[in-house]
Amino acid sequence: VGTPILIGVSTGLAGQGTIDEFATQAGFGNGRELLSLIGLRVACLHAIAGTFIPLIVVATMTRIFGAQKSFSEGLRLWPFALFAACAMTVPYVLVAWLLGPEFPSLLGGLIGLAIVVPAAKYGFLVPQGDQVWDFPPAAHWPSEWVGSTSVQSVSDHGRQPSLFVAWLPYLIVALLLVFTRQNSLPGLELSPQALCKSVRFPWPNILGTSISQEVLPLYLPGTVFMIASICAFVLHRMQLRDYATAWQASGRAIVAASVALIFTVPMVQVFINSAAGSAGYPQMPLALASGVKDMVGQAWPLLSTFIGGLGAAVAGSNTVSNMMFALFQYDVGVQLAVDPVWIVALQAVGGAAGNTICVHNVVAASAVVGLIGKEGLVIRKTLPLFAYYALLTGMIGYLVVWWTHAPP
Repeated sequence: VGTPILIGVSTGLAGQGTIDEFATQAGFGNGRELLSLIGLRVACLHAIAGTFIPLIVVATMTRIFGAQKSFSEGLRLWPFALFAACAMTVPYVLVAWLLGPEFPSLLGGLIGLAIVVPAAKYGFLVPQGDQVWDFPPAAHWPSEWVGSTSVQSVSDHGRQPSLFVAWLPYLIVALLLVFTRQNSLPGLELSPQALCKSVRFPWPNILGTSISQEVLPLYLPGTVFMIASICAFVLHRMQLRDYATAWQASGRAIVAASVALIFTVPMVQVFINSAAGSAGYPQMPLALASGVKDMVGQAWPLLSTFIGGLGAAVAGSNTVSNMMFALFQYDVGVQLAVDPVWIVALQAVGGAAGNTICVHNVVAASAVVGLIGKEGLVIRKTLPLFAYYALLTGMIGYLVVWWTHAPP
């Protein structure tokens, strides 16, 4: 729902002020215009690199887990893999262009799924006969493949919702997100966005400083998800006990994630608001930008994605990585006299790629499938994927930044 851009980049760039103030100083009409431009450029970079991800994943799977240990078995799937990727990436970019940074992942994925599932069902570009690949017999699996969680068949004689009803909560999320982000509605003097933002809880001058924050509960994506969960409870005719169990499981997940955020978010706020000291030093991101510009120079776009990825891997979140480094990346672009919006876009793309090697994510995913203690093995397998993604997008960013650069 656009959190890495709308919260991560926005908070990082705003610093002690607001994103609207920052955008106005940077020559944009408002913060929304700036964030939408960043989101569109991020989507374009993701679309280029992401188009090859399904094929790389399949080829890697056949190389690591196949009986023949061969990349070629996976590469045979290239027509369907590229078709499936384009079915998602093309709508992804169009949604980013037309609707903004909230919706590309959500609507792009749903549209892609609606295209690919029927195509696969009817065998479009799907290998047939001896081209079909499968894992070797379980008796031949090495111990590192096997987790402690066993899969058991579950017999459920309760009411089974139709496919449409099962997907309806996801559609409700998408529609509510689109609705609440509209400035106006055709034929009506109503602004859903302004209405949602009218309910706010401000905290001005926190602890006697010039820093202020506010919470917009009706505008938060989490509120939309809670409304959708209530709709799912009614539509799926769930038992109250099962619904309460789902809330308890979600609550435990939130608590587990909050442990890291309790420490990382204050650290980020200190980082981006560090100019308020009596010594008169600049903000840490700006001081770092000055040093990096002198050290790396014009090659910086190649490294921007790796900084974003490293931030996500260490901090545990693309959003937190963007909060930490968005202003730093922007100021490097300013000091290099290139378009700083492209540099921030590279930061956000790198942060997304860094999720593949994020220790927090790998530990959580390994726990779900019972691969406790094998996190290092997982990261060693995902590290080449991160390197490909960060390097390719960095190279594209480097070419675009200097190709569009107008020399003085």
